[in-house]
Amino acid sequence: MPDKLHHERLYRGTDKLAGLADVNVVVCGAGALGSNIVDGLSRQGFHQLRVIDNDRVEEHNVSTQVYGEGDVGALKVDALRNKVFRAVSVELQTESKRLDDRNAKRLLRKAGLVIDAFDNSASRQAVQTACRVEGLPCLHAGMYEDYGEVVWDPAYRVPQDVGEDLCDYPLARNLAMLTATVACETTVRHLLHGADESWSITLRDLAIRPLER
Repeated sequence: MPDKLHHERLYRGTDKLAGLADVNVVVCGAGALGSNIVDGLSRQGFHQLRVIDNDRVEEHNVSTQVYGEGDVGALKVDALRNKVFRAVSVELQTESKRLDDRNAKRLLRKAGLVIDAFDNSASRQAVQTACRVEGLPCLHAGMYEDYGEVVWDPAYRVPQDVGEDLCDYPLARNLAMLTATVACETTVRHLLHGADESWSITLRDLAIRPLER
């Protein structure tokens, strides 16, 4: 009888897929990228997922994130934990905290791999610094307007924040979905094949290209 990972198992191979279940992946951010990355990884055989985010769901999040109107006002990590468990019976570990340079090392400890999907420079910098000090593999995912990128440290450069309101910038749902999907596939390839691939994604020309280091 086919199980919930049947198609993924046929594509990846049963033995390889089994190894993903034990990797402790910490996803930093539960917004447009983080929520979709967690949803994607949980449906690909990852069981040890920890999510760090201190925001609440707002109405403008509904178009690009996994949340619905009924989640507005809830903590993102709580809403995400409930959705993932209902979907695939995976229990997320969550931290409803703002990650900064004072707590980054503690929050990221014991991670097998870190995915930075934050939307602000200070938190991204704190993640990058802690991962470098602790020797943790870190994949950064970000986007703005037409452009998205998925970049392994140490090649990643933390961008400056654009404008005062981090939520008030152009963002298409399809770019968020494309970038999250590339981040998921890049994570899987790294763990199964040791590949450290970085990518740029542009929506207007619908292109996904290797990012030169």
